[in-house]
Amino acid sequence: MQNIIYKITSATEWSKATRTGYFEGSSDDRRDGFIHFSTQHQLPGTLEKHFKGKDDLVLIAFEASKLGPELKWEQSRGGELFPHLYANISVSDALWQRPLINNESGVPQIEEEWFAC
Repeated sequence: MQNIIYKITSATEWSKATRTGYFEGSSDDRRDGFIHFSTQHQLPGTLEKHFKGKDDLVLIAFEASKLGPELKWEQSRGGELFPHLYANISVSDALWQRPLINNESGVPQIEEEWFAC
């Protein structure tokens, strides 16, 4: 499995988490009972399917091995295994965060140099 996984959320939700010290997940995460993550390979599809046309987003990187046994790899879109965390996240576990800007089609874009970190 991938060691670095990524969370996409609103900058507002992440800002709230930085004030409290932990992230409880987005409203979609709380509805589903776990925090949704993607691998680097899965990010383009996740951005297109779930975040097209949305603004005020950030991409946050986490080391999967530090999230503990509550991180499960479960089948999702197309039968592919996606990382799902059944716990809150300590903000201090974030490796980095980057703002996401939409392209002309309204899809938030990632920059390849972010993954060289």
